[in-house]
Amino acid sequence: MDEEVNMKKGERKGKVTLILAAASLIAGFGSSFQYGYNVAVVNSPAPEMQQFYRRIYVDRYGPMSDNLLTLLWSVTVSMYPLGGFFGSLMVAPLVNKFGRKGTLLFNNIFSIVPAIMMGVSEVAGSFEIIIVARFLVGICAGLSSNVVPMYLGEIAPKNYRGAVGIVPQLFITVGILVAQIFGIRSILGNKEGWPIMLGLTGIPAAIELLLLPFFPESPRYMLIQKGDEKTARKGLQRLRGCEDVDEELCEMRAEEQSERAEGRLSLLNLFTFRSLRWQLLSVIFMNMGQQLSGVNAIYYYADSIYSSAGVSEDHVQYVTVGTGAVNVFMTITAVFIVEKSGRKLLLLIGFGICCAACVILTIALYFQTTLDWIPYVSIVCVIVYVIGHAIGPSPIPTVITTEMFRQSSRPAAFMVAGSVHWLSNFTVGLVFPFLERGLGPYSFIIFACICLATLIYIWIVIPETKNKTFLETSKLFAQRNKVEIMAEASDSKMKETGEGNRGQEISSTFL
Repeated sequence: MDEEVNMKKGERKGKVTLILAAASLIAGFGSSFQYGYNVAVVNSPAPEMQQFYRRIYVDRYGPMSDNLLTLLWSVTVSMYPLGGFFGSLMVAPLVNKFGRKGTLLFNNIFSIVPAIMMGVSEVAGSFEIIIVARFLVGICAGLSSNVVPMYLGEIAPKNYRGAVGIVPQLFITVGILVAQIFGIRSILGNKEGWPIMLGLTGIPAAIELLLLPFFPESPRYMLIQKGDEKTARKGLQRLRGCEDVDEELCEMRAEEQSERAEGRLSLLNLFTFRSLRWQLLSVIFMNMGQQLSGVNAIYYYADSIYSSAGVSEDHVQYVTVGTGAVNVFMTITAVFIVEKSGRKLLLLIGFGICCAACVILTIALYFQTTLDWIPYVSIVCVIVYVIGHAIGPSPIPTVITTEMFRQSSRPAAFMVAGSVHWLSNFTVGLVFPFLERGLGPYSFIIFACICLATLIYIWIVIPETKNKTFLETSKLFAQRNKVEIMAEASDSKMKETGEGNRGQEISSTFL
């Protein structure tokens, strides 16, 4: 149906050019890859790193209790999502000042410096360096997890926005897989190799720092926020592989007029702007559902989950790598099906699969000591859960966030989304070990309930945004937001009809 409408309008369909593909791959590898890599990098070498913590502490202060070691290790793990939260708070000011590409280049500071710190931590004899470095590399991940989807969403043509928007999540899963492979005890997950393994995170950052400057800044940012039409046109021509980009520039100019009339939305204004109310709530619910559904409980504590499921210690690391490979494969699948199936369907299917997997996993863990084959059911449940999360809950929320907000509100919206994402991530990483200890197999029931609640919200509230312009997406939310949108040629006026806003007209243009 959408394709028929586009044909009637005579719109030119975008294509994936070499420049667009290369920019996506370099930004994904240089930034998003590190997010995934640092999620899993401390998983396999945890015993060796904890021995290092104990040795350093004993040399300095004397005997070390197990509780103190557990606390220090929990802090080490939790510093990463905490840094991610602070990185998310930096998104809006940095992308508005330095641009999308400029922020990604600046962000490499928060990768290269901590990579060096972690690499020399053993030689320096300091576990405090690791804790501080985990916080700094968390800032890097907090910025990249928001800025990369924003950058790619703005440089991609409308008909490939979903597929290109999943590229960051694809590199996150590749990063997780690479960390799991390096973490095999015969490779780097051993006493001698773990400092090298931690320090390798600086290599993708160095590559991005060298290559990304040769690619265009977001043309939408250059035209609308910097007023530099010449640079915007040149960048758009390189990205689209053709000279005729007047149609897209015309759409950007229309949005620029609206931006001048409306002004840039701050974080505070975003919460009070009626026409964005349900979009903002949807971003919050999607990111809470994404993280509180238990995905990082599996990534952070994968080895212990497989051990509790009955897998022998020697085989745990290989099962974990297999799970990471499944995650990568399903995310690649999502790249190719998102423009056909749509965003909403993938979210519903994904959360539905995760909910069912958590329920069955709970039953399997409860009966694992009574039947010999039950541990294998547990492993299958974890793999099925990863499949469900990889096709919807993991990649789609950032795609929808890009599509639901305009240029003026997008940085603040990503700041909110990122803050919720990382706070939820931090909460799961901190709380899950205690849930596992206190509730045992019943801990995954909580995650099942969260998956079900998120599924219901998506079913009722979130519309399909596939191949929709910003104007069409805003109309889908207009009735729920109690605003009336009247399109007039290249300009439209959005009239707020809610109480306290009656009769107030706000000039708005949507692409």
